[in-house]
Amino acid sequence: MPKENRQRAVQIHFRVNEKERDLIHKKMEQAGIRDTNAYLRKMAIDGYVVYADMSEVKELVALLRRSGANVNQIARRANETNSLYAEDVADLERHYGTLLDGLNKLLAKWKNL
Repeated sequence: MPKENRQRAVQIHFRVNEKERDLIHKKMEQAGIRDTNAYLRKMAIDGYVVYADMSEVKELVALLRRSGANVNQIARRANETNSLYAEDVADLERHYGTLLDGLNKLLAKWKNL
């Protein structure tokens, strides 16, 4: 790709020893970053990289989607039959209880950071 078409055409070079290189790679790994250029650019401009493990949030989002699907199924059935089943309501309460517990644990964890 010709230089004039590059988004970043200016290069900056610096040297490190092996120990420093290994430390940079270790910190990149801890931050979940694989692109050395992106990591070094971020550190040079902002001075820090924030890594957030979002796996717990993804689990909660999946549970929320399942709960939403359950609500839709129950609403459809209630509209068709003009009745609501106690076990459907209990199932919803269980799902929302699990979701609320997960959110409270996540918020408590973030509060302690």
